[in-house]
Amino acid sequence: MADKVHIVPHFHWDREWYFTAEESKILLVNDMEEILQMLENCEDYPYFVLDGQTSILEDYFAAAPENRERVKMLVQKGRLIIGPWYTQTDEMVVGGESIVRNLLYGMKDCGTLGSPMMIGYLPDSFGQSARMPQILKGFNINRSMFWRGTSERMGTDKTEFYWEDDDGSRVLVQLLPLGYAIGKYLPWEKEALKKRMEKYMPVLEKGASTRHILVPNGHDQMPIQKNIYQVMDTMRELYPDKEFFLSRYEDVFAAIESEGCPDTLKGEFLDGRYMRVHRSIYSSRADLKAANTRIENKLTNLLEPLASIAYSLGFPYHHGLIEAIWKELMKNHAHDSIGCCCSDKVHRAIGDRYFLAEERTDRLTEFYMRKIVDAMDCGRSLDKLTVFNLLPYARKGVVRGEIITKMKQFILEKSDGTIVDYQVTDAQEVDAGLIDRQIVHYGDYEPFVKYTLEFKDDIPSMGYETYLVMPCEGKGQKPQSFTSPMTNTHCLENEWMTVNIEANGTLTVLDKNTGYTYKNVLMLEDGSDDGDGYDYSPMPDDYIVTSIQEAAGIHCLAGAYSQRAEIRISMAVPSSLESRKKRMRDSQVDVVFELDLKVGSPVLNVKAVVDNQADDHRFRVLFPGQECNGFTVSDNQFGCICRPVRDEAMDVWEREKWSERPDSIYPFLTYVSAGGDKGLSVLTNSVREYEMTGKKHDTLAVTLFRSVGVLGKEGLLRRPGRPSGIKMETPDSQLHGVHVYEFGITTERDGIARLAKEYTTPFICYNKMPYDAMKLNSSDIKVPCQCSLFEETEGETVLSTLKKAEEDNRLIARFYNGARADRNIRIQKGNKDVVLEQVKLNERECVEKDITGKRSIRYNQVVTYKLEL
Repeated sequence: MADKVHIVPHFHWDREWYFTAEESKILLVNDMEEILQMLENCEDYPYFVLDGQTSILEDYFAAAPENRERVKMLVQKGRLIIGPWYTQTDEMVVGGESIVRNLLYGMKDCGTLGSPMMIGYLPDSFGQSARMPQILKGFNINRSMFWRGTSERMGTDKTEFYWEDDDGSRVLVQLLPLGYAIGKYLPWEKEALKKRMEKYMPVLEKGASTRHILVPNGHDQMPIQKNIYQVMDTMRELYPDKEFFLSRYEDVFAAIESEGCPDTLKGEFLDGRYMRVHRSIYSSRADLKAANTRIENKLTNLLEPLASIAYSLGFPYHHGLIEAIWKELMKNHAHDSIGCCCSDKVHRAIGDRYFLAEERTDRLTEFYMRKIVDAMDCGRSLDKLTVFNLLPYARKGVVRGEIITKMKQFILEKSDGTIVDYQVTDAQEVDAGLIDRQIVHYGDYEPFVKYTLEFKDDIPSMGYETYLVMPCEGKGQKPQSFTSPMTNTHCLENEWMTVNIEANGTLTVLDKNTGYTYKNVLMLEDGSDDGDGYDYSPMPDDYIVTSIQEAAGIHCLAGAYSQRAEIRISMAVPSSLESRKKRMRDSQVDVVFELDLKVGSPVLNVKAVVDNQADDHRFRVLFPGQECNGFTVSDNQFGCICRPVRDEAMDVWEREKWSERPDSIYPFLTYVSAGGDKGLSVLTNSVREYEMTGKKHDTLAVTLFRSVGVLGKEGLLRRPGRPSGIKMETPDSQLHGVHVYEFGITTERDGIARLAKEYTTPFICYNKMPYDAMKLNSSDIKVPCQCSLFEETEGETVLSTLKKAEEDNRLIARFYNGARADRNIRIQKGNKDVVLEQVKLNERECVEKDITGKRSIRYNQVVTYKLEL
């Protein structure tokens, strides 16, 4: 029998939720003073856990810097327990690098005060990623604690078990079967406490595999419980056969480890049987989630590799600026913030942080490109266009760049003298004052022209190629514009696919490699959403409308290097739930699909510009004709995951009284495919939620957005009972107005993880001209006009990111195997192997030194290398 009861004082600190971060900071200053006084003045009160996240301390020190030494002393004594995270991260819709940096910067913050709590403590995240054991082990964290997502069908009915990843990484789990707040505001009166504990103690005892059980004494923003000793005395009266004592989570794990734990589980945990995991929260406030996707990709795929190239050429690597971007972003990765199950005020603050993170990322990216190109001495022209390829292999593809000049005619010439053909696709006048105020200051008001142009070329691996912009006198190419094809032809075509645009705006896609044809691609589906900020839930007897009968406006353009189309659809939809009940289509959603198919590319790029005027509905884009074989394949952090198209628990969830219906609505990060041999894959740089629909589960549905007006609502069709969160109106979550979502469609199935990485890592360009509004002094550094930092030669793995190491002068290159089998990796520079050191995710500890040649990476394994070039 479990007779050792660990009572762990803590608070759970939602930095923001239905209240703002500014409100919680005021409470934090108050609560922290009480905690510090208790720990300083009462030796019998041994520990307090600060919710496993250092952003709390960052906020606190900003308001009370004079208390830093008090905190540091208690941390070093092991009494105030901090870290290891920066924020309480979500695990479903944030990328692997985001989770790694959350630990990296959280543990870095801990190091300035003392030691972190070495537990992967995520007590309220809405589901657990299958990659977490591997990520935690990469920081020498062998223990994990969480609440949501498990049930007996995972393989155990115990609250202690081992959790194993596909690469063999394993951590010990202490489940919080009733959550982190069962010990909140514990009454000391005997009858009241008895009533409370009679609900909890049987559950705790049943789940325990050892003599030890855990009662967390805390709650959301809960002040320290000063009468906990009286409460414990009453507990001893109620349970004389048990020992009650104040403890910490580390002691709970130590006791479990000493007594043993028999069960091992694998995979992700997304069951909503005993607690809600909110399987459709992935599309709440799709505008904000799309911003997160876009910024994550810019930061890890573009900025950090670019900064690494600049560093290798002799320029400073601005750790401080990049860390500031990450922290701004990670403040939005706390489970409620990224879930977007917050008040409208908080969502506005989240949007502001995304703006700051993206602006900082864009400007620092531009700065690094400028520093590199400014340092070139290519001889005959000050005007240049430099194209950066930030993947570790050479790529031949279509480049789309901009050149601002007063030249009427110009040529593009490479450093070896090769003239590159190009086509101008757009030309716009630009006021000279926007280029450089000094120009107009001296009376020159002649405008510049910004040319958008396209060409095709090979760009070196993890490097760049430079093109001189040279004036020509009658012998060069004149700027050309797109020409329209025959007016009755609504078709895009390249080597990979033929895309016919039908009168209703849907696509018929022919896969030229297999001969498969897919019809009604991009059909729009609109249904009710009687849910809230946490969950989608339809009305009973829902009225679903599609765009199948709509008439679309279609305009196509064809150029030498790409073909484009614009499809305009004004789709009539019900304006509200009441209108939907009456089958009235009295509002509309206007959609403009901008299609872009480049020569040689297996991806059809799609930008959906959506203007929503209706309330309480879910809007999805459909991809019919899939062959799924019962499952889907999508990516998660550093790997891929197969999921069933129908959860077998759908047959029993009501009888077993699950907390929510287990619909097969799932997250993905960059790609999703059906499990069979036939089907289109969808790549994303915005929304991250999908479901297989249709009687045969042959239609892939990707949610563009959900429109709801309340934070929490009770009695949902798919989530019976109490509201999640609280009942609060959130009119901004109706998402009226214009929003933009970007995704890609491909017929390819092999190497889909690498293709998705290419989709989210486009070529980026910098146009150097003799003017700039922001002046810089010349650098003493000189760089070549062409550069390749290194090359991964096997072509089977995916680069996660390239960055400078935090604590030494080498570069960090992180790769993962996104295929469903072991794959090889080899890194070379100039046809010679680069000597590597494999390190853990924490960048500190060596796994293996002096690595050269070909190496194997296991399925769903992530490896981190240090390299010196």
